[in-house]
Amino acid sequence: MPYKQPISALIVIYTPQLEVLLLERADYPDAWQSVTGSRDGEESLRETAIREVGEETGIAATRYALTDWQQQNVYDIYAKWVHRYPPGTTHNTEHVFGLEVPERLLVTLSPREHLSYQWLPWEAAAAKVFSPSNRAAILELPKRVIHV
Repeated sequence: MPYKQPISALIVIYTPQLEVLLLERADYPDAWQSVTGSRDGEESLRETAIREVGEETGIAATRYALTDWQQQNVYDIYAKWVHRYPPGTTHNTEHVFGLEVPERLLVTLSPREHLSYQWLPWEAAAAKVFSPSNRAAILELPKRVIHV
């Protein structure tokens, strides 16, 4: 299996009521997160976000409002996953996106990646995720979403 690129997309999927979709990792039970994944080949970050949303949830991101938040987080790759990256790689650069869907959607999980999903109010979702950068993105949600 080829190495992952240390460039990824984090996609916070939410409803107009600021309910956030969280996924439970299959390789780290009880660890909850938003959709996230590494860039493949030379795809754009937007293409990465669209692909990852489809692979991890079955949601067609192109049908909804996908917004690049123009935010990057650089963090240490967790020791349990560093073997997935080229030797000597220690940091990942994560690009944050938001995807507004009209309501809680049914999700089709990829069983090799996730065990379950849930929709939670944004404050509860922020408290539940294991990643500090994911938590920070969810906490920003009310400032980023303006409904007229």
